[in-house]
Amino acid sequence: MTLQETIAAVRGADESARELARHRWDSLAKPLGSLGVLEEMVTRIAALTGSADVALRDRVLLVLCADNGVVARGVSQSDASVTAAVAAALGADSSTVNYMARGAGCRVLPVDLGVLDFPGAPGVLSRRIRNGAADITRGPAMTRAECVRAIETGIALAEEQTARGVSILLTGEMGIGNTTTSCAVACALLNGSPQALAGRGAGLSDAGFARKVRAIRQALRVNDPDPADPVDVLQKVGGLDIAGLCGVCLGGALCRVPVLLDGLIATVAALCAVRLCPPARDALLASHVSAEPAAQMILDELGLSGPISAGLRLGEGGGAVAALPLLDMALRVYGSGHTFGALGIDAYTPQ
Repeated sequence: MTLQETIAAVRGADESARELARHRWDSLAKPLGSLGVLEEMVTRIAALTGSADVALRDRVLLVLCADNGVVARGVSQSDASVTAAVAAALGADSSTVNYMARGAGCRVLPVDLGVLDFPGAPGVLSRRIRNGAADITRGPAMTRAECVRAIETGIALAEEQTARGVSILLTGEMGIGNTTTSCAVACALLNGSPQALAGRGAGLSDAGFARKVRAIRQALRVNDPDPADPVDVLQKVGGLDIAGLCGVCLGGALCRVPVLLDGLIATVAALCAVRLCPPARDALLASHVSAEPAAQMILDELGLSGPISAGLRLGEGGGAVAALPLLDMALRVYGSGHTFGALGIDAYTPQ
């Protein structure tokens, strides 16, 4: 489905299902709201799907991989070759998040949207838009048509996985330099300062951090992205991975399948999706508060809270995968039938 068709087709949450889920939580033999954010996550899923009977069976982590020309400005500790190496490892089921995902019963599907000079690798799905994004300090990351194509690729990935029976989509990414591009997008959308919102990514020195801040400032000055037009922002200072993840968020909302977000890059993409289509917010779940400085600001803008605050900054979807077992445990309680009535005791009431 095209971007505009998707935006027109997305519908908001089912409030009756939300109330049924809240009532079920309140009937369970525990203090009201005592599972905190986990209760809210289950309730959001019920409202999205239109059913208080929540089950997360088949689950998949979509890791969108692409390179960013801004690495030429010295904004990262690694060069672009690492993107290809990690993408291949993801396909071979041997990267960090693959080991995490096994424990969470989650498939990992890496997708090449534009890894620089990548010949392909077993297990990596090819959906190439272009051979890496351009250097945003010198001009736009991509054309508007390429950006729309990347978003629509994300929508299609969500539709394809939903058609396979997936009941929750997890978002991940791999692309050296993408904390720089995601911070540039966040600055444009939130009218924020690069000095305040930028972080040290995979581990920058003071000099490297200064280069990163300068690069973001220059990118915003050179490209002058329009904050009222998220596609313009993504096209000019974003990246193929961020645009694709924006599409995954929109596709999840379209298919009424929850999207469990990872950290900074994924939440920036989600913010773009919500700016394009406000009802898409109902499909989103936060997993954690990233160690990146902009992370909490973006979650606040989205109205989301993540159950994990552990200083995570792996990327690859690691935070989203880490949250799955917590969500599974909450669902075991939610579906347990362990009610006040079954125990013959008085229910808790709001005081």
